[in-house]
Amino acid sequence: MKLNNIILVPTDFSEVCRNAIDHAVKMAESQKDFKVCIYHVINKDTHAYFKGEKSVNEAVQKKLQGLIDEFRLNHNVEMEYAYEEGSIFDLIHKKAEEIGANLIMLGTHGKKGLQHLFGSFALKVLTQAQVPTMVLQQKKFTGYKNILFPVNTFTEARKKVMIARNLAKRFDSTITIFKEKVSDPAAMSRIEIITKQIVEVFKKEGVKHIVKSTEKSGDSAKELIAFAAANNMDLIMVLTEPQIGTSYFNLGPWNEKIMFNEAQIPVMCINPVETSQAFYSF
Repeated sequence: MKLNNIILVPTDFSEVCRNAIDHAVKMAESQKDFKVCIYHVINKDTHAYFKGEKSVNEAVQKKLQGLIDEFRLNHNVEMEYAYEEGSIFDLIHKKAEEIGANLIMLGTHGKKGLQHLFGSFALKVLTQAQVPTMVLQQKKFTGYKNILFPVNTFTEARKKVMIARNLAKRFDSTITIFKEKVSDPAAMSRIEIITKQIVEVFKKEGVKHIVKSTEKSGDSAKELIAFAAANNMDLIMVLTEPQIGTSYFNLGPWNEKIMFNEAQIPVMCINPVETSQAFYSF
């Protein structure tokens, strides 16, 4: 998959999706070499939204172009739009691959909102993506100066190192490596080894970083979110796990708690696509 420095932002024209566009535009503008594609999938909700219009397609075009015109009044960034009719579940990741998007930004009101917005198979939109997907709620863009990087026993944290490195270099970020404390000595030893290896990469690459850990074993997601909120984290990075025998990935309860956190901190969800250029190029 060839990447083209594009941020794809699906929208249903809601305010939370508008916030996702705002994040994408400001991220692209700060990096100079990125552009934004606003994308709408026409479905029954679209027809209800534009009820009374002679042509839904023309109404969608006008709405998308209006968003671009509005954002470009205040931001110097290249933007384009795309739309098609079908299922969001089927089309978002395909559109990302088609245009060579480096990143997908999804606006949501939380888990319930995301399911309403994207249908009952909403989380599969995330788990089929070949590139990182950022889940955004209502929180406004503040940059990505402080990135939280969890290390635990059930995901291979080393597989998000390259993306974290590239983000940190682009945004002059400080990465907080957040180790989960577990009671099993073997598991704790594994976490310590992985953390040491990650630190070595960041040191070699000149990435600013610190290491913290949960205070006790147990609900690490709750403690991680509390830490992120208390320390003004701008972004949390999480990793999915492969579903054996399929091309999909899993988002377990831990991931969901992080992604739909009450502090509304943006979360970047990464599928470990090791053979894809997408893994290394953001």
